[in-house]
Amino acid sequence: MPHKHNAARRHHIGKMKFKVTNWAEYDAGLRQRGSLTLWVTSEAVDGWAAPRRKTRGGQPRYSDLAIETALTLGLVFGLRLRQAEGFLTSVLRLMGLDLAVPDHTTLSRRASKWRLPNKRQGHRLPGKEPIHVLVDSTGLEVYGAGQWLEEKHGAKSRRRWRKLHLALDADSGEIIAHVMTDQDAGDATQVQALLDEIGDPIGQFTADGAYDGNPTYDAVTKHSVGAKVVIPPRANTVERLDTVLSCQRDRHVAAINADGRMKWQAANEYGKRSLVETAIGRYKSIIGHRLRARSFAAQLTEVAIGCTILNRMVACERPKSVRCVTRTA
Repeated sequence: MPHKHNAARRHHIGKMKFKVTNWAEYDAGLRQRGSLTLWVTSEAVDGWAAPRRKTRGGQPRYSDLAIETALTLGLVFGLRLRQAEGFLTSVLRLMGLDLAVPDHTTLSRRASKWRLPNKRQGHRLPGKEPIHVLVDSTGLEVYGAGQWLEEKHGAKSRRRWRKLHLALDADSGEIIAHVMTDQDAGDATQVQALLDEIGDPIGQFTADGAYDGNPTYDAVTKHSVGAKVVIPPRANTVERLDTVLSCQRDRHVAAINADGRMKWQAANEYGKRSLVETAIGRYKSIIGHRLRARSFAAQLTEVAIGCTILNRMVACERPKSVRCVTRTA
């Protein structure tokens, strides 16, 4: 990963080449992602209708499973709520299932109330090593005229954009935590919220310079004692010579001053941070770079279902690549 100080001569740096070693399996997995083969288990049919509530108020007709199914199909195939309703109706009719389909108004209303579990349970088998967590954030546009309205007519739009914070498992490529905030929230302020969703012990926490600071180090070490935090310190950071280098951040500063930033990145596997950037690109290319829901509560549901969709697609197959070494005489 060339550093910014090489920008002037970057055209002289040869581009690394990689070769996919499991191309046949990966190719089959990519085809499986677009397969229309659907099935509904007997448990899903039995749980399609919502259970009767014993408190006062109207009785819900559809369970959370039915709402999630309709919203998931809409996100996967890029359909609006009305089109998702029609698509699910036709699929169930072709399968010969006599199940009622939620209409678009019900989907819009229930999307504001549907939630994923707050904390993710540990998914690793006993005896496995702690996970390597990669963290980054990106912006998602909010439905509306937005920048065009401001540039064309000089009117300031109230709808702007949201910030999506992701935590990725470096080994499996799975999104293990996500938080969505408004555009004014800082990246480092959401570290604790991401860690609260992770139930597995953390072996290494890697992020970019936006997360640099003692609050991030304290939050990670509080979650998993002994976890390694790899965050590049700011360029103007001064090494503290009047104290023992017991803090991880001080050790990073000393290593960069002694060997340079490039060697520090290679020694701490900082290059793996590009995997979370790839996950962000995957989200925007498959789910979209713009939020479809208008209320913030419904946008939280949309992002949660979108992350679940990406995890299911990654579970089909992932490419395993190795670097091609060019031999020189």
